[in-house]
Amino acid sequence: MQILVIEDELKTARALIKMISQIRPDSRVDGPLQKVSTSVEYLSAHPAPDLIFMDIQLADGISFEIFQKVKVDSPVIFCTAYDEYALDAFKANGIDYILKPFTEDAFRRAFDKMDRFIGQRTGDISPALIAQILKLQHQDTGKSSFLVYKHGKYLNIPTDDIAYFFVHNEQITIVTFDNETFHINQSLEQITAQLSPLNFFKLNRQYLISFKAIKEVEQYFARKLLVKLVIPSDEKLLVGKDKATSFLAWLDNR
Repeated sequence: MQILVIEDELKTARALIKMISQIRPDSRVDGPLQKVSTSVEYLSAHPAPDLIFMDIQLADGISFEIFQKVKVDSPVIFCTAYDEYALDAFKANGIDYILKPFTEDAFRRAFDKMDRFIGQRTGDISPALIAQILKLQHQDTGKSSFLVYKHGKYLNIPTDDIAYFFVHNEQITIVTFDNETFHINQSLEQITAQLSPLNFFKLNRQYLISFKAIKEVEQYFARKLLVKLVIPSDEKLLVGKDKATSFLAWLDNR
């Protein structure tokens, strides 16, 4: 089986490829491709793979743009932190929709669906998957609070009170709108997966910010964007040119 991986986070991509090789060691895996543009180029120049694992938020846009620019005949398993795109995934050759942080069991079930898909030789998606997608569409809009420990006490910090999360020396810190700070023992990727993608955006590998925390956005050198927050950060918050389009689309998606 030939499998293509489309995922912009290299650490996640390596973990995904490792899991695929453990579950289906006879597979040949191409990628990871990190952008919409390179994915379109690959799919235009190569025979359709047997299966595609695809993230939704890519370095230069949303992966559904791929389907608008090139014909995709392969079944797709979406692996993403965002459940808001479930119905779009269903329409775009999706046979399963795995929310991050993913598990080996979730991938095994996805491969089982893939086997049934091939065995049935049909493009129809099962009623069970439709029910799963509809369930995702009606889930809540993200985690409402985070449990932290400070000065000998456990505290619940409401998500609405959080301006941003940032990484320093591999430690995640919460910064609230009252400019209080709290440490939390989760990775930035794990936190991202628990939050509403409408309300929080991962600017880069260090910062995950709330929409409400944004004061203004300016053009910067080399087609980057400079983001200023109502609670100032210790360093300049820059959005790279590859992510600028999707960030501006996120700002506009209110």
